[in-house]
This record gives sequence, C-alpha cells and structure tokens, in this order.
Amino acid sequence: MRIGLSLDHMAHPRASLDLVARAEAAGADEAWIPETWGFDAPSLMGAIAARTERISIGAVLPVYSRSPALIAQTIAGADALSGGRAIGGLGTSGPQVVEGWHGVAFDRPLGELREAITACRMAWQREVLEVDGPRPIPLPPGEGTGMGRPLRMITRPERERVPIVVAALAPGGVRLAAELADGWWPLFATPEAIRGPWADALARGAERRDAALGPMGIMASAVCWVGDGEGAEAARAAARREIAFYVGSMGSRERNFYRDAVSAMGFAAECAAIADAALGGRPRDAEAEVTQAMIDSLALVGAPDQVAARIDALADAGVTTVVVSAATPEPLEVIARLRAIVDA
Repeated sequence: MRIGLSLDHMAHPRASLDLVARAEAAGADEAWIPETWGFDAPSLMGAIAARTERISIGAVLPVYSRSPALIAQTIAGADALSGGRAIGGLGTSGPQVVEGWHGVAFDRPLGELREAITACRMAWQREVLEVDGPRPIPLPPGEGTGMGRPLRMITRPERERVPIVVAALAPGGVRLAAELADGWWPLFATPEAIRGPWADALARGAERRDAALGPMGIMASAVCWVGDGEGAEAARAAARREIAFYVGSMGSRERNFYRDAVSAMGFAAECAAIADAALGGRPRDAEAEVTQAMIDSLALVGAPDQVAARIDALADAGVTTVVVSAATPEPLEVIARLRAIVDA
C-alpha cells in the first residue's frame, strides 16, 4: 500500500512546497496537487521536483483547461524535471470550474478525457498527433489545404510511459478509467462502493482494457488520524467540513458528481440536506447535516488496529494507495503512523 498526501487547493504554494518536502521525510510516496480556481498545479509540480528526491508528484489537471497537446507537454516536462517521478492526473472537473472559471462549455466530458489520454500517450512516443474527439487533430489530406504540417513532440518525458491516473466518480468516467488508465481516483472511496455502485462500471471498462496496460491501481483519499483523544475529534471535525464542502458546494443543485457518488453509498437523504443548506448560503448548517455514519465511512480515524483493519479492507477491494487529505490534523505525524502500519 502506497501513502500519498493531497494538498490544499487554497494553500499558498510555498507552504505546500515545504509540507511536501517534510512529507517525503515522513515516509509519503506521493504528493498530489489539486487545480481549481486558485494557483495552477504545474508550477508547484516543478518546484516540488527541484526540492525533493524520491516522492512521486501528481496533479489532477482539468482536461478542458488545456489542449490535449499542452497536457502532454506539461506532464512530460514535470517528468523530465523530476527524473521520472511525475504522475499524469486527468479529470473533467465539473461545470462550476469549467464554465464558471474557464468559460468553456462542459460538453462531451468523456470525449475530452479520452482524447487527452490518447494525445499524451501518442506524444510521449513521439508519434504524430492524430486523435479524434471534441478537439480533433487530423492528418492533412493533401497539399494545398492550408493546414499546418503535422508535428511530433521534439522532446520526451524521462520515461516512455508516464502513469496516467483518472479522477472520476460518474459511471462513464469510471468505465473510461478502467479501460485506459494506470490508476483511478474516485476521491471518496470505500470498499463497499468499489464492490457495489462502481462495480459494474469497473467491470465494463476492464472488458475493453488492453492487457499491455497491466492492472489498474485504485486510490482512496480521506481525512485521517491514527489514535484517539483531541486529534481524533479534530480529524472528525475536519472530515465533516470536507464532506460538506464537496457534497454541498462543488457543483450546482442539478449536477454535483461528489453528491451523486456519496448518495449512491447509502446517504441520499443526508446529501440532499447538505446540498439544501450549502446552496442556500448556510455552510455551517451544511456541516451539521453530515452524520457520524458518513464520517465513519468516508474518513479514516481510529486506534491503530482499527485503521489497520480499514486499510486491509481497502486493499482487499483493490485500493493500492491511501491519500491523506491536507485537512488532516498534523498530516506529517499521520503519514508516519500510517507508514508504520503499512510496513508492519
């Protein structure tokens, strides 16, 4: 089981850089940088590459914010700077970010995602980009068409194959991840959800998977705490805030992928109440609607033997990486404690 750290999308990049450097020393295997409507992620990827020696560096880039070719270039650059430690995270994000920040219609999300994955793998092999999708790059049919000459990437990433992780919650995205990606990150993941609501999408995607890709890894992220007392209470409070934010505020009343996923885990009534409060401008009320059962399911908080049992259950469901949320109290201490559990 690998251990990752997911950074706070609202944190200053210098603070995040220092945190990752210390997380590497504490035993973290991966650092993940979100990109919403604050600082960009690739700048921090480069800084982390220069500051660290071992830790893998990933960022979930929204596929609407860059052309497929630029996505390939960005990940290749991070891989070269880090000496082969980059992970290409890709996701569709949602209408709030895509339309409300980038000013791009949230259209054909699966086509955008498939196109970006295809372009990355073709570019890194220095093949001419000939991809079909929402932003197709066709080969010119002949002379005199006015089209530019088809290009190959003039540089390469450090490795011929940089791992691609797809962040997805909706069934279509989960199917695409199981078909094409090296890893899948559903954010809120439980063993029951992997075997239940997501099982059909995972199976259908796996049927179309090229055997040469090998098995797909699965990531699960959570607010964590190993132990009890004040730390456990602080972690549960942080989990309450994080669940309320994603379920209530990361989308509209009509479309919120996080809310849909958590609702399918058996919390439909709770999610509806959280959304009503959050979208009504009452964030504290939204947090109050997060139940203890939701926290127990979506956070990773408890005594060492309880956390170890939860990690074993996640591993049995196919999870290969546990990602500690930066909202976790004392995340470096938690990483060290998780490292001891995983290595035992």
